[in-house]
Amino acid sequence: MPTTDRPTLDLARDLIRRPSVSPDDAGCQALIAGRLSPLGFDCEDMPFDDVSNLWATHGAGDPILVFAGHTDVVPPGPESSWNTPPFEPTLEGEMLYGRGAADMKGSLAAMIVAAERFVAAHPDHRGTLGFLITSDEEADAINGTRRVMQALTERETYINWCVVGEPSSSERLGDVVRIGRRGSLNARLEVRGVQGHVAYPAEAVNPIHRLAPALAALVRERWDDGNEHFPATSMQVSNITSGTGATNVVPGTCEVLFNFRYSTESTADELKSRTEAILAEHELDYRIDWSLSGEPFLTTGDTLIDAVQSAITREGFGPAELSTSGGTSDGRFISPAGAEVVELGPINRTIHKLNETVSVNDLESLANIYQHIMANLLAADE
Repeated sequence: MPTTDRPTLDLARDLIRRPSVSPDDAGCQALIAGRLSPLGFDCEDMPFDDVSNLWATHGAGDPILVFAGHTDVVPPGPESSWNTPPFEPTLEGEMLYGRGAADMKGSLAAMIVAAERFVAAHPDHRGTLGFLITSDEEADAINGTRRVMQALTERETYINWCVVGEPSSSERLGDVVRIGRRGSLNARLEVRGVQGHVAYPAEAVNPIHRLAPALAALVRERWDDGNEHFPATSMQVSNITSGTGATNVVPGTCEVLFNFRYSTESTADELKSRTEAILAEHELDYRIDWSLSGEPFLTTGDTLIDAVQSAITREGFGPAELSTSGGTSDGRFISPAGAEVVELGPINRTIHKLNETVSVNDLESLANIYQHIMANLLAADE
């Protein structure tokens, strides 16, 4: 089939050619705005520091349905290790290769094609169809969706429903839809001791020795039992650093990095308080710095989920498993304002890997699914 008959493929290729390693947008959002503006979308650039953000809307008033995504990608790694150049989209059979093919330029292409078709069929649809697109999802996630949502809240613009194009599918398109994510809380703990000679332990205080029982207690702690939507909260140590490099020196400090992936059964403040209580019990001389990446969120309303399930089924897939698995996404910044949020996108098997790929047939089907969602929620005659 000629590529001209596959508009989602063509747009995905155009996006992949732009080397938008986070937070560089590399012109992707201008390309997208150039497709949306002729349809009557009001396209607003909302840059914050070095991050590009696009807020585009068609129609007016409530309800507001938004498709959210990111143009930035992770670095490709050694380009010589790729079978094909990461920023030269390559079609092999029915598979499209390139950085961002699945995460998430393929989804963006499907969203735009879906919007073109939907607006052509329903130019006077009810409510507002919107796009929230950032170049900061794969990096710090500070000046992207988080800042745009703050600005929209200040304007009293409240999203009703949001579909995030993250690659949610596991084995086949539409087999998994994420309806929430766990929260992520990071800690940097410094335990202080007294440096000295290993031969004179009475003259030193070894922070590693002091830390060990407290760390064991933190690892043993049962933070919560989870619930029907989330597994129990998990605390994981990711790094321990100490020492001078010499074998005969007791170090003066020990630093530990750890993370909580937590359910809706716990809050960040509760986890901080319980952690610091355990550290206090062990009488450590310490400093701890906390960083909250995002609160957990969960969509429990039926309207968006039903519209998504119906769209997947109509395209010949599904029904989807409703999941809260995986890491974090920008949905964590959209949900707190009251929106129902789901994540639906391509198969995630190759995301962030060498030779990232996506099925061309899945991209075209995904565009149809997104169009069905738009129609289910905004077309007055549906």
